[in-house]
Amino acid sequence: MTTLYFDAALLPEGWAPGVRITVRDGVIAELATGAVRETRDEHHRLGLPGMSNLHSHAFQRGMSGLAEVRGPGSDSFWTWREVMYRFVGRMDADDVEAVAAQAYAEMLEAGFTRVGEFHYLHHDAAGMEYSDIAELAGRIAAAAEITGIGLTLLPVFYAHSGFGGDAPTAGQRRFANDPDSFARLVDASRRILADRAGAVVGIAPHSLRAVTPGELQDILPLAQGGPVHIHVAEQLAEVEACLTWSGCRPVEWLLDNAPVDPAWCLIHATHTSPEELAGIARRGAVVGLCPVTEANLGDGIFPGSSFASAGGHYGIGSDSNVLIDAAGELRQFEYTQRLAGRGRNVMATNGSTGRALFDAALCGGGQALGAGMDGMRLGASADLVSLDMDHPALIGRREDAILDSWIFGARQSVIDCVWVRGKKRVEGGSHLGATVIAARFRRTLEGLLAL
Repeated sequence: MTTLYFDAALLPEGWAPGVRITVRDGVIAELATGAVRETRDEHHRLGLPGMSNLHSHAFQRGMSGLAEVRGPGSDSFWTWREVMYRFVGRMDADDVEAVAAQAYAEMLEAGFTRVGEFHYLHHDAAGMEYSDIAELAGRIAAAAEITGIGLTLLPVFYAHSGFGGDAPTAGQRRFANDPDSFARLVDASRRILADRAGAVVGIAPHSLRAVTPGELQDILPLAQGGPVHIHVAEQLAEVEACLTWSGCRPVEWLLDNAPVDPAWCLIHATHTSPEELAGIARRGAVVGLCPVTEANLGDGIFPGSSFASAGGHYGIGSDSNVLIDAAGELRQFEYTQRLAGRGRNVMATNGSTGRALFDAALCGGGQALGAGMDGMRLGASADLVSLDMDHPALIGRREDAILDSWIFGARQSVIDCVWVRGKKRVEGGSHLGATVIAARFRRTLEGLLAL
């Protein structure tokens, strides 16, 4: 049993003073407000619920910064993808685990307490199955166990290189499965995580480029009611290719041909029409926004204000993990909306922009990862974050002004402690295993980059 006392904390119903939490078996078993601190309580000045990172490709943390070199022609998402293929082609199973552990430790330090791992690296460097088809899924699970981050594992179905069922390219051979081998992969992933408290397994058809309509129909039952994530409408070239193939835009095709519902998360959905936005909102699906990666790749700007006005739900993810920062994702999202609309405080309806962004991402991310992470409440997983109220950016701030100042006026160092299922994983801003994890990451990267 653990007891935590916060001078103030953000609960689902709003800010509350004197919040005392008792954690048993990883969940919040007792919660009192206006409470008196007891001697045995661990004391912190301000508490927040942990945030979900709904979209990650953990292995890409190892290539952060390596694609920031322009070639002789134009540079785009598609040229970045070739750099990624070359990098991933060098990695073995140990490398995948080491890089994922570094990424997950950084996520925890940034205030993310659960990750949705959109896991599409399945086979060895030659594209052959490991003796255990879920070898690399197991390495992702091991990295999550080492760091303590909550895990929603999303094995990815990836079979084709383009709309209409084109064969995968050489660079995609490590990703590809057919429906039968994918079913074995999902089953094995469930076995790996069966005994891990709070773990969730969903599925992720990679994109409409990588899965045919028949294959999509075949694999959806494997979700068993859990999360279904898919990349969609990230690039204009993707939209144009989908129109050529089907006569429909990607989101339009999904809404017309797939059972999109609140279990679905549409990743990016950058290039969507007003009608598509309204359709996503009506179905109750979440849009997974990755503003830092989307800016890094030059994807475009999601029409966030229009989607929010339609009643849409969104969450945030770190995607390529080029930079891992929960507040930074929220800040980048708001700033893109300001640039697109030439206004300020775009994603707030009336009041604090930081609070509006935080609440929306907390709710949408929790829904998308299937873990019920909707705040500090009785029965919820004790996934908590404390902020350093002595940080210069937070001096004199109260309630929503704290969120505004954290998101728009502070660096990551404002995070103090982080708990996942009541177990402390970050203290004084650093992951408790950071030294060992970083040393392994260093050895791994030195080996990979020497090849």
